[in-house]
Amino acid sequence: MAQSLESIGKFQFKIQHLLIIGVLILSFSTAFLIRSQGADYGFELNEFDPFFNFRATEYMVENGFSEYFEWHDDKSWYPEGRNVSATSQVMLHATTAITYQLFGGSSSLYDFTILFPVIFGSLTAIVVFALVRVIGGTTAGLFAAILYAVALPIILRGTIGWFKSEPLGLFYGILGLYLFLSGIKSENKKIAIAKLVGGGIVLGFGLSAWGGIQFFIIPLGMFILALPFVRKDHGFLIWSIPVFVTAFLLTASMFEFVGTKFVLGLGGFSLIVPTAFLISCIIIQKFSKDKNKTRNGLIFLAALIIGGSSLLVINAEAEILPLPQFRYLNAINPFLTTSNPLVDSVAEHATTTQSQSFFFHSILMIFAGLGIWIILSKKSEEKSYVKNDMIAFSLIMGLTGVYVSSAFVRLEVFASVALVILSSLGLSILTKEILGSKNLFEKFRTQNIIKISFLTIIVILLVIPLVYPNSNWITSGKAPPTILNGGSNWNMATNDWKESFEWIKSNTPEDSVVAAWWDYGYWITTMSDRATLADNFTGNHTRIEKIAQILLSTPDDAWMNLQDMGADYVLVFAVGQRIDQGSDQPVYLLSGGGDESKKQWFMRIAGEPVGKFVHPDGISGTDYFWNETLLGKLFPFSTLSYVNPRDTSTQSETFKMGLTPVYGKDIKYPTNGDGPFRFVYGSPSFVNNDRVLLGVFIYEVNDDYTPLSKTQN
Repeated sequence: MAQSLESIGKFQFKIQHLLIIGVLILSFSTAFLIRSQGADYGFELNEFDPFFNFRATEYMVENGFSEYFEWHDDKSWYPEGRNVSATSQVMLHATTAITYQLFGGSSSLYDFTILFPVIFGSLTAIVVFALVRVIGGTTAGLFAAILYAVALPIILRGTIGWFKSEPLGLFYGILGLYLFLSGIKSENKKIAIAKLVGGGIVLGFGLSAWGGIQFFIIPLGMFILALPFVRKDHGFLIWSIPVFVTAFLLTASMFEFVGTKFVLGLGGFSLIVPTAFLISCIIIQKFSKDKNKTRNGLIFLAALIIGGSSLLVINAEAEILPLPQFRYLNAINPFLTTSNPLVDSVAEHATTTQSQSFFFHSILMIFAGLGIWIILSKKSEEKSYVKNDMIAFSLIMGLTGVYVSSAFVRLEVFASVALVILSSLGLSILTKEILGSKNLFEKFRTQNIIKISFLTIIVILLVIPLVYPNSNWITSGKAPPTILNGGSNWNMATNDWKESFEWIKSNTPEDSVVAAWWDYGYWITTMSDRATLADNFTGNHTRIEKIAQILLSTPDDAWMNLQDMGADYVLVFAVGQRIDQGSDQPVYLLSGGGDESKKQWFMRIAGEPVGKFVHPDGISGTDYFWNETLLGKLFPFSTLSYVNPRDTSTQSETFKMGLTPVYGKDIKYPTNGDGPFRFVYGSPSFVNNDRVLLGVFIYEVNDDYTPLSKTQN
């Protein structure tokens, strides 16, 4: 029996509690350090959405909650604007505003939001400990905390500056699951009610913070369906489950964005129907003969599955119940395909490849499989390592987590959560089995040497993904904040974008409207305080399609369309590399993640034939692209020749397969020109002829220009 160190009432503080605290501190610290690596490049918000979330949180802090819910943002999607509370993750903004006012101290809100995802992402490792401890005991919980801290997909969706939905959404979602499972395991009815109501409320908060929490509803619904068959305390279940579901749905319905549509749609249906089944099944079993109870319940379940599947098929066509957005449907049915190139163009919507999946999870896959085998084995049942209901939850969570994550990369976080739970259970039971012998170190018997060797192998397997040279879970989580490298392929930081925003803010009228590809909308609005035609909310696909068409149209047609849309400036972004040896006339390769690389998506979104604008290599722009389109004319470059990068002596003045175009500087619309556009700004890497080009180019729309078509008329 462990020696007591201190008594606090009836609680005995023992040495084992120090170990638990130590492991949790280690998990939190490890998670925090790994997620903070990006700060080496600069202390900035990362990616695009965080800038809007910061701006919305700032508005809430400065104006209060009531004003926030009345806010119609007129700088977004000019001139229509945006109803913020109806189209945003309200709990993300509210939680941040409240915690900032409580703990922000003298720090700026911007700095606070940079640290926010790291703090909550690290705290979630402790919540995972609590969740898995309820499922499989303290040892399993400790394994889970450590594995969650280093799980790569979760790290990638929660690095420093990643002030997006996932870190807080997972925190609320996993906390809600913990309260739910803890509530249905509680023997005290008052405590059970408090936990079930709290779990429903917290899970509702999670849904408002991140719509992806909808995917926790799938295993919850399936688990509720299984409860009448894996639990005998039907009298408790018949009221406790409805309490939790009611608390969750009522909380979710309070929020305009996701919540209302979710409650009245397939999401709410996915919990209401299983709850109704549970109540009905318990009643049927109560009035059935003992030998027929399970059979009658299973017949009823089979009828429900057949009827529910038929209703889903009918609803797919008739839409009796509101359907979630396509990306959520795609996760439920990975075989769905979209004909919308805008959806396909988003990198995080890409389908996960087998190599990516193995790299993300590798060792976790092995231990998760081991966990499934062990918790289902007869031996583990005899020793009651995991109760039947918790076995059911773990398996359902594991299978659904892996399933929904197969749709696209962003949802790999759910596979990670599922595999962490199963791996932790497997490792916990395996550890107890191996260390169960009291003679482990006595005389180093062959049996004990095997045990020690086996434990050593397990430790090595767990460490390999963290330290494997060149590419491992730790180094893969380190990258520059997007605003410092423009989302390019260059693992470096520059001030090109930041200085560009400062120029816009200082040198353009406050009521100016900037046209740019939607990727950069949140940046422009937040950092420059100027209105944009489109941003990352992508609430108007038609507008984005229109911008793509403008960029690929002739300059005169583009000028007329931009005039009609009220745009005062146009911004484009190009990435490249200077390849000359310090000559006075710099020569560039253009490629690496700017608009020069996105133009193929512009063509698909605009509905234009790709072959009209790029050569058969699918990359190099044709003469028509460079000479006849707005985008080609706004890039301050012209093709010099085509060369073989490995042998520059091989050159051609015209395109040939296998050769790469090189470019020289060429500003087609000079500052003092009388054309439709005037070049007013080039970012530092362009002006200074830096080795790496992260060029932000801004053009003024010339209001005095008269298009040739009007002159002819």
